[in-house]
Amino acid sequence: MKKTGEVQDSGRPAPQYPIESVDNALKILLLLGERSELRLTEVAEYLHVATSTAHRLLAMLLYRGFMRQDPRTKVYLPGTALTGVAFSILQRFDVREVLRPFVEALNRELAETVHLAILDGTTVRFIDAVESPQATRVASRLGKVMPANCTSTGKALLSQLSQAELERLLPEEKLPTLTPHSIGSRSALEKDLERVRRLGYATSDQESEDGVCSVAVPLPASQGPMRLALNVAVPVYRMNEALRDRIAAALKAAAAESAGLLH
Repeated sequence: MKKTGEVQDSGRPAPQYPIESVDNALKILLLLGERSELRLTEVAEYLHVATSTAHRLLAMLLYRGFMRQDPRTKVYLPGTALTGVAFSILQRFDVREVLRPFVEALNRELAETVHLAILDGTTVRFIDAVESPQATRVASRLGKVMPANCTSTGKALLSQLSQAELERLLPEEKLPTLTPHSIGSRSALEKDLERVRRLGYATSDQESEDGVCSVAVPLPASQGPMRLALNVAVPVYRMNEALRDRIAAALKAAAAESAGLLH
């Protein structure tokens, strides 16, 4: 019987020439799939090895970016390389394909640039986009990675995290900024996230780029292994309260309609 936290064998025959260190590193990654965080002693106990051996394995995973370590609590968390691999696999699978009709429909309805993005550690990665047909428009950010606290998309995604998760992800009070309008502290971000949760959408007023405003809504967190959000970006001179409310309503409707598609 499987013990708590124990990764089951695949049922496939063992390789003719097994490499124990590789096997243990892979076991750590599989264990990370079951738990949100790992501690050195837990890894050593799980692998039945000395803590020094577990530390060397974790150090190599840290070096390659498959894990990261919270500087305050010293726990081990998924790294950007691991989420990047997951992103690449799911990208080839159907994340963009399934949600592309919603991106296109929002673009037709609002005539503004629409993005689909994921939360990747402390950053936002834009994985799909359709630009506005208007002459003056916000350019596509497809493929770009930006600090989550500096974008409406990132704030929408961060709003889904618990306080403990947010503190683990952003342990420092000072945050990176992109413009003078960016939120530069965790306390200010937490206050803004309360507003996001209350309204059901996030906004950015030139926080990621001068001259650009945006509105974003997160897709339900249970919708798949990734945290996803839809975003509509508008030139600052065109944004007003009526347009913002219209965009927020359209994004909420799209998020609700897409619920369950990525289960």
